[in-house]
This record gives sequence, C-alpha cells and structure tokens, in this order.
Amino acid sequence: MTTLPRLPIDDALPALRAALMAQGQAVLQAPPGAGKTTRVPLDILPLVTGRIVMLEPRRLAARAAAERMAETLGEAVGETVGYRIRGEAKVSKTTRVEVVTEGILTRMIQSDPELRGVGCVIFDEFHERSLNADLGLALTLEIRGALRDDLMLVVMSATLDAAPVAALMGDAPLITSEGRAFPVETRWLPRPVDASMRYEAAVAALVRQAVEDCPEGGVLVFLPGEGEIRRVEAALRLGDGFAVRPLFGAMDFAAQRAALAPVAGRKVVLATSIAETSLTLPDIRVVVDGGRSRRARFDAGSGMSRLVTERVTKAEAEQRRGRAGRVAEGVCYRMWTKGEEGGLHPFPPAEIESADLTGLALELALWGDDRLPFLTPPNPGVLAEAHSLLEGLGALDAGRITDHGRKLAALPLHPRLGHMLAVAGADAAPLAALMAERDPIRGAPPDLALRLKAVTDPKGYERDHPWPLSRPVVERIRDEARRLARGAGTGAGYSLGQMAALAYPDRVGLRRKGDAPRWLLSGGKGAAMEAGTPLVGARLIVATDLDGDAREATVRQAVAISEAELRAVHGAHIHWRDVVEWSRREGRVVARRQEMFGAIALDDRPLTDAEPQALARAALDGLRQIGLPWTHSARRLCARIELARGGGDAWPDCTDTALLAGLEDWLLPHLRPVKTEADLRALDLTEPLKARLSWEQQVELDRLVPAHFETPLGRRVPIDYDGENPGIELRLQEMFGVTTHPTVGRNRLPLRVTLLSPGQKPIQVTMDIPNFWRTSYADVRKDMRGQYPRHPWPEDPTVAEPTLRAKPRGT
Repeated sequence: MTTLPRLPIDDALPALRAALMAQGQAVLQAPPGAGKTTRVPLDILPLVTGRIVMLEPRRLAARAAAERMAETLGEAVGETVGYRIRGEAKVSKTTRVEVVTEGILTRMIQSDPELRGVGCVIFDEFHERSLNADLGLALTLEIRGALRDDLMLVVMSATLDAAPVAALMGDAPLITSEGRAFPVETRWLPRPVDASMRYEAAVAALVRQAVEDCPEGGVLVFLPGEGEIRRVEAALRLGDGFAVRPLFGAMDFAAQRAALAPVAGRKVVLATSIAETSLTLPDIRVVVDGGRSRRARFDAGSGMSRLVTERVTKAEAEQRRGRAGRVAEGVCYRMWTKGEEGGLHPFPPAEIESADLTGLALELALWGDDRLPFLTPPNPGVLAEAHSLLEGLGALDAGRITDHGRKLAALPLHPRLGHMLAVAGADAAPLAALMAERDPIRGAPPDLALRLKAVTDPKGYERDHPWPLSRPVVERIRDEARRLARGAGTGAGYSLGQMAALAYPDRVGLRRKGDAPRWLLSGGKGAAMEAGTPLVGARLIVATDLDGDAREATVRQAVAISEAELRAVHGAHIHWRDVVEWSRREGRVVARRQEMFGAIALDDRPLTDAEPQALARAALDGLRQIGLPWTHSARRLCARIELARGGGDAWPDCTDTALLAGLEDWLLPHLRPVKTEADLRALDLTEPLKARLSWEQQVELDRLVPAHFETPLGRRVPIDYDGENPGIELRLQEMFGVTTHPTVGRNRLPLRVTLLSPGQKPIQVTMDIPNFWRTSYADVRKDMRGQYPRHPWPEDPTVAEPTLRAKPRGT
C-alpha cells in the first residue's frame, strides 16, 4: 500500500468510524480538497460486512476515484476497488469498494430491495443534489428503516447545509472536517465587466492576467458549457509552453483523461462544472471562475426542459475556489467584484425542484410508494404532469405500474425513449441513443433524419453535407445503440417519424395557416422553426427537441411524419368531436366537426346539425366576453328587484356579479336563436330577468317598488331607479294637495322628487314634500309668479287642487 500524504480529512476519520460503530450512519461535511472521496471508503472498509457502494455524480469522477483508491492499495482497478458506470464495469468477485454513478444504485435497489451483499452506501458530493442522488438516499433510508437496520449509510458533502440532511436521517451524527489542504487567495475584479464586452472575451482576458500574475502551476477555468469553452479556446493566445485542454461531460474518456494528465509545460484546462467534483487535476494552482453555471429547468406547463445559464451560487463558487488548493497554495480569480458577491444565492436549486420528473414518477411507481423521505419533496403539479405522460405511454394504469412500465424502468433511458425502444424494437436503438446524447452536428438545420444519417453512415454524411460532425459523439452514440439493441422489443418496420411519435406523442405538430413556419403541437403548445430549413413546408412534424419557451418554442430537432404514419401508431387516440364555441375573432358562434389527435385537428368540417342547447351555451360564452347588454328597462328592473330584496334571500340576486355567475340558470333558455355578436348586443334582458320572479313576487314588486308613480291627477310617471335614490320628475302644480312624501321599497326609501316649472325646467329637488311646502315654497312662489303669471301659485299648496292647466286668458 502506497504511503499516503496527510490530508485534512484524516482528523475527522476517527469520529466517523465511531459514529458508524454507534449508529450505523453519519453525515460528513468536508471542504473541497479535504480528501474525503478517496480516504473514507478505504478507512471504514474494516468496519463493513460486505461491499461498500459509493455514488459519484459523474462518470469521470467515478472512474478517477476508483483508479486513485486502487493505486493507493497498489492494485489494479477491479480488484479490491472497482467501478460501474453506464456501459462499462470493472469489478470482480474480490471487489469490496464499488464506485458507481447514481442511476446504477437505483437499479440495484429496484432489483434487490434488501441490497444483499452491500454493507454500506456512501453518497459522495451530495451537495450537487442531483435527482438520482435524492431518490437514492430516499430509497436507502426506506430500506434501512424497514428491511436492513444493519446497512451503514454515509452522506458526504463539501458545501451543503448538512443539518437538514442529518435531520432527515433521524438526527444522524454530523461530522465536520475543518481546514483546506492548502490556502487559496481570492482575487475579485476591481470593477464590473464592461457590458459591451463579450463574455468569452472577458474570460480570456482574465485568464491572460492570471497567467501573467502567477508564473507557476496549471490554470483551471470554469465555464458554463462546451460552446463557451470552444470560444474561449479560440480567443486565447498564450504562446509556446502552454497546453490548452477542454474538459466537459460529452467528451470521450480519452479526451477527458488528456485534460487530467500532466503536461511538459503549463496547462490551462477549460472546464464545465464537471471539474467541481472529486477530481484532482495535477498541478492546478490557479482557478479562474467565469461566474456562470448552466442548469436544466423543466416547465410543467409546456412539458419541456430547457438549459438556462445563471450566475453561480456562493456554494458553487466556494467549491470551484477549492480546486486551486488541492496540491499547493493557490489563487482564485473571480470574474465579479467583491460587492457583487453579496447578490449570489447561497446554494444551487436541487434538481428535483427544476427537472423533468417523469423518470422519478416511474421509479416511485415501480417501488410502490411515493411517500418516500425526500430532502426536498417533488412538486405535486410537476409530478402529476409526469403521471399523465406515463399513463399516455402505457407505463401506468390508474397510477399503478404496468408490465410495460416495468420494462421501461429497466431500460437506461428516459421513459419516452424507453417506450419507443420497447415498441419499435432494435431498429429504434440508434435513434434512442441519438436523442439521449448531445447533438453530434454543429450548426445544422433542425432535421432529425440528417442526424440519424450521421450516426448510421458517418462517411456518407460527411461526403454529402457541410456541417461539421463530432466523431467522438457519433462513436459514443453508436456504442450505446449496440447496447440498447440488446434490450429492445420485437417491433419492426416503423419509420423515423413513427418512432419519434412513439416517444413524443405530445409533440406532434400540425402546421398553422400562413407563410410563417409555425405549428400547433398535440400537447397544446406552439412551436416555430427558422424559415429556409428543409422541414418548413411539412404539414405534420414530430418535434423531438425544443428550446422550452413557454409561449412558442423554437424547434431544434424534428422529423416529418405523414398522416397515414401517425394513424398507424396512434390511431387509438384519434377521435371525432363536435366543437360548438364562441369565436372571439369572428364574433359569432362557430360549429365544427373535428378529428382530433390531442390538441390538433387532422380534419375540420362544418357542423350543420349542432344541438340548440350547445349553440346557446356557446352564445353564453360570447356574452361573458362582451358583457351583459344592458338597456334602460333592464337596468331599472334590476334596481327595483334589489330594492324589494332588501338584502334578503327570498328574492333573486340581481347584482352584476351574481347575474354573470348564474347566466346558465336564467339566460340560457333565451339564447337559442342568438348566434352573432350583433344578436347579443341587441338582446333585451328585461323579460329574462322578469322570468326569474314568481307570479307572487311580480305582484309584490309592483306594490313595493312600482315602475311608475301615480300622481294626484292619475298620471303615471316613470320612476328612475338609477343612482342612490330612485326619482321622478313632474310639474310642481301636479303635486298640490300632497302632504305625504312618496316612498318605495321595504325600507320606505323616499323618492327623489324633481319639481319642474311650467316650462319643464327644474326649480326644486326634494326628498321631503311637506317640508318643502312649509319652507322653500314661498320663495319659489315669489320667483315663479312673475315668470308664469297664468299658472296657479296658491299661498297654501297643501289644500290646492292639483292641475296641469293654465288660467284662462284675462283672469
């Protein structure tokens, strides 16, 4: 066994062993560079009966950790220490420490819930909070609580807030390793990056400064993705003596190893977050943090995921900073100011908060219980969307997993692609591998057939097409396709469009009318494509990759499909429906008979025999949009009913809110001949409103709140019920002899009486006629006698006879 240099984690190992001996579980928090990944499994191995399974978030980290531990023991990988990653395994009967990627643990548990032969499970780099790690921990806790109380469990993290994890594990001991391997100096920008400067140019400038300031050691540069890595690589001009090495997850292992291997001069590694984890890059003493990270965000509304580039969090920045202190004292350059650091979020979101949960939903259904102890419970709405998709794929039936669902869970694919492979057979394996990988062609139009040709016939593709092909990605896809073919179903004879439609039944697109290449997807969302690409004229497409825009997604990959091909694979889900609805655009009721696949209409024709009730309901929807067409008569009737109601429940509620809420009850029978907006606006609501009253209520309404006031002369004057108080207007002389003020309603609300001159002009507004006679009338009489001398103006109007006549001339 190789003599090991002392590392900070060594001081915490006795406490970890004690915790495992006493309680069988622990949470270990150790900063980057402490050495936990390669020291802990070997140190606790004598305590464990059976194998140790340690989870790593990435394949490169899993292989590197296994190789380093094997080297420590002076053995080859596959003896005491081995690894298993997707498509590759180096283990033997003597293997005691097995380093695996996270999805493999889930498969182990689903195949053998007791985890026979496993004595300890270690979750490394748990702070990354991947979906598989969260699920693996939840399943392991379930097993430990119900089946295997002897199963040891260790959760290790560099930057995670570890207390909630310890609480989830039943207050497991929390052990902290203090210190860093070597000190790291942090240098911030003196001022924010100029907004006019391109991101890659700013990073390249900071790298050049770091190289000049620090004449020794390699440089590790953190960038969000491959595109930024390639552009920074092109922008760097470092001269002889520097080796620039890209490092990202989609590279083949040989290229990744080249980035890790020592070089003769100085090395500059341009890496994604893959380098944040338990990798030790030889001779790295300088870190340049570009300050950005790329994450997948799932939108339940669109059913699509998209990659977004965001600022790093404080935890990620600290993790990156630690890379500079692994082998010697180091320096970390941050591409933001010290003041900007306060605006960073503490931790990145857990993947379970923002990812597609379809695979998780399938695993939970296979387990038979979705009430697992998650550190962050899955969003119920997103989980419901996942269940709906799985039901559509035939993987679930009323929430229970089907035999087909069990087959999908056993495949190392998203359930969409697993369904395609299970139904279409081995012919679909290249397409499944292609859609599970990154795009092998850069800058090509969004044609899936083009990409499949690149995979199945790379030489022919390169001969016929100009867009550059990534040979390593193609070879990785071809290798994965061969593995997938072995577990495929027995189907055959499916076209490319049909295979894609099996995987994406909700993304079959029907071209919209118009010149612009836009489609309505069967899932209800919209999609668009750049003009000039080969698929712009296709009536039907299957969009296999979209940018996830919630309003109208941009198609990044698609394939054309004929209607006959669609009917052949999804005929059971195509059905006729009668659509009778209000068209806001046309301003009328439209009636159509449509043949539907999801949200798209494959056939659409006029419906000539629509039911009258359906037409009336559609007109009712139109009325809700344009509002009630009030007339003066209808408004007055509503006001009278409200006065009669007086806050009681015996009378119908005639407020606008109540009327709109109950339209179907009182107005629907009166809408059968109504079909256009003009018809609706001409509608008189008076009779429908009156029909809400019983005969007795109509009689009572006329008594309590009459539509007219009968004057002493027997003339019927309409009562205006607009405003706070109902009112009437009439000539002053017509009210002679009236000594009691007129009222309406249960609460005897006084009428607002506007008294007019013989010339029909208002001379007094009163709500108390007797008081007017006693007070103001004398002044009115004095003013009016001169203006209207032929009309009576008695001194005592209370005993005068009402009249509308003038005195005869000469009197």
